[in-house]
Amino acid sequence: MKQTFFGLLLLLVGVSCAGDKNADANLHLSGTIKGLKKGTLYIQKFSDSTLVMIDSIAIDGKSTFESHLTIDSPEMLYLYLDKGVTNSIDNSLFVFAEPGNMTVETTLESFYKNAIVTGSKNHDLYLEYKKINEPFMNINLDLIQNELKASKLEQKAKVDSIIKEKELMTKRRYLRVINFAFNTKEHEVSPYVLLYDVYGVNLKYLDSINNSYPEKIKTSKYGKLLKELIEERRKEESN
Repeated sequence: MKQTFFGLLLLLVGVSCAGDKNADANLHLSGTIKGLKKGTLYIQKFSDSTLVMIDSIAIDGKSTFESHLTIDSPEMLYLYLDKGVTNSIDNSLFVFAEPGNMTVETTLESFYKNAIVTGSKNHDLYLEYKKINEPFMNINLDLIQNELKASKLEQKAKVDSIIKEKELMTKRRYLRVINFAFNTKEHEVSPYVLLYDVYGVNLKYLDSINNSYPEKIKTSKYGKLLKELIEERRKEESN
């Protein structure tokens, strides 16, 4: 009888702890990976330039998953699917998470390509940003390849021309990103793209956008990091 009592007590404590953990969570992330029978889904985030795991979900016999997480403000999460195959490709996905209920619907064969993420305005805007940025990235890759070919053939005039074209293309891309950041200044995706995609942009643009942010963006994770970046850049340029 005494063993039964202590067994029940431990069970109640376990249930209580799980309940407390879920009660603290402000993000419920769930979804389906069609075709997946066995594997592990890792949910990670960047902290001080290091990828840190915040949850892992073992999937065995079912294709659904869910996780209860706590985030201080909207931030980018990195989902990595271990399919148990060493040469597996298309197994990672960036999700711009925000508090609330979010879902990820995708497939085993095309984990990234077929992913549909709902429940986050920041993620929707991030996808729009990627569409804006993609043509510039493709052009840049072509220019790099042409530059390498011209360099091997010792075509100095052509190399110089390509370098100038790359610089002009970079300026055009920076202007597009800055315009996007201004138009989305009510959302955390705005400081995010400035932090990780246009580090070399003129400081006056970063300063101008930062000053236009509402308080909730300034005090968000990426808002604070952007302020730190601006302060570092200002010190560098004053020396």
